[in-house]
Amino acid sequence: MIAKEFSLLLCTNGHQSTRPALEYGVWLAGLLGKTVTLLGIDEDNKYRTDLEKILSETAAELENKGISFEHRIEVGHGTDSIARVAHAGNYLTIAGPLGRPAWRRVVYGRSFRRLLAKVETPILYVPNTCLPLKRILICVGGLAYAHSLEHFGLLIAQATGATITLLHVVEPINLDYPTSKEIHDHLDNILASDTPQAKNLRNALTAIRAVGVSVDLKIRHGSIVHEIIKEIELGDYDLIGLGSPYSTKSLRHLYTPNVTAEVAESVHRPILAVRMGQSLVD
Repeated sequence: MIAKEFSLLLCTNGHQSTRPALEYGVWLAGLLGKTVTLLGIDEDNKYRTDLEKILSETAAELENKGISFEHRIEVGHGTDSIARVAHAGNYLTIAGPLGRPAWRRVVYGRSFRRLLAKVETPILYVPNTCLPLKRILICVGGLAYAHSLEHFGLLIAQATGATITLLHVVEPINLDYPTSKEIHDHLDNILASDTPQAKNLRNALTAIRAVGVSVDLKIRHGSIVHEIIKEIELGDYDLIGLGSPYSTKSLRHLYTPNVTAEVAESVHRPILAVRMGQSLVD
């Protein structure tokens, strides 16, 4: 696997809740040998003093580790500013909770959902560092849209020596499709079925093992969100990879769960969100 030239975008609005993301970003930049754009967001001078302090401390950490970086300050709303800068470069955006009060989360929704809607490139959401990184869970639907997520997770696993678990959740049959029936007929051994899901899962396992990364496959049955959260709790994973074949701008989000957002809001662990076509690695 060859990594494309991409940088890390580390984001803070000065709130203490963004510190884990900055710490994680500094660690990951050193691990992957990537340059950093350190973004400070000045939201109506609300946290200006704290913002300057956090930026100064993070810049010092980057300098101590010999990581090349630039820093900039944007004035405006947090997620809007992050999206604007993210779209201007080839970034992995690393952000954490922006410290919104409870009433604002109820009225406007959590900042992570707005980031998913506005930032089209990969996002690493870090509410808690969970280091050292030893176990990575990559949630796959068994279709080709998960390739970008798998590649990115593999890049991190190679650099850290972490193991990978691929999780595929089989939902209850709602429509009488031949593929769905075949999967349910092979619940005890999905890889033996002649389905696109089985083919892609076999290919993913082969590709990961070919580069010397330890990987296993978990199959669960039931509601996707519920089963992913249950696996995370039981497996004690340090990084969760999630993706979606659909754009948040499509009508589908009006009548189906936003799996990535619902999982992120339920577990206090780093979430790597990579949608279809968001590849930063070859």
